Amino acid sequence: MANAGQKGKKRQAEDNAMEVEIINGIQGKIKSVSSTKRARKVQRGEFRKIPVPAHRYTPLKDNWMKIFTPIVEHLQLQIRFNLKTRNVEIRIAPETADISNLQKGADFVKAFIYGFEIEDALALLRLDDLFIETFEVQDVKPLKSDHLSRAIGRLAGKGGRTKFTIENVTKTRIVLADSKIHILGSFQNIQLARRAICNLILGSPPSKVYGHLRNIASRISERL
Repeated sequence: MANAGQKGKKRQAEDNAMEVEIINGIQGKIKSVSSTKRARKVQRGEFRKIPVPAHRYTPLKDNWMKIFTPIVEHLQLQIRFNLKTRNVEIRIAPETADISNLQKGADFVKAFIYGFEIEDALALLRLDDLFIETFEVQDVKPLKSDHLSRAIGRLAGKGGRTKFTIENVTKTRIVLADSKIHILGSFQNIQLARRAICNLILGSPPSKVYGHLRNIASRISERL
């Protein structure tokens, strides 16, 4: 009788264990299905649209393969140019390893649309500490007509010399698009370039701005 009782308890324990395993298996399947559904929702919903102005259609067409290749092969994203809406559309693909690649791809395309060279824009994909900052001349000083044109001329300099000097000293890339200014670089270098550009807009002579920039750059290099 004692042996029968022990066998009954053992069988009941095995049945309970089997029931627990079945319940856990069912819950695991439910979790996997729900997580798959969530992943599908993320993939369907996660995309970026970058509007393309009319003057950038031709450069985009000429350089499409240079844009398409790193986004598809390196970032493993899907990209297309929507002819109806005139937007570059980027979305996550099933093989995308990192969701942050979507923002990297969008920043890369935006940089090219803003006017940066492909080689400079590609740095946004290779390095994590690069950013783009955009502002307008009117954000610094409310200028109009001839005064605005003269301020933009001071930023560019004769033959683009002033812009090139600021780029070389601050290790940034600058695009002057009408009254808009785009700066590509690290956070610290963007601040240096922006300060120099703001001083030029406010009327400081280029020689004074150059000297100030070189002093700051030399101090930074000494710290490093």
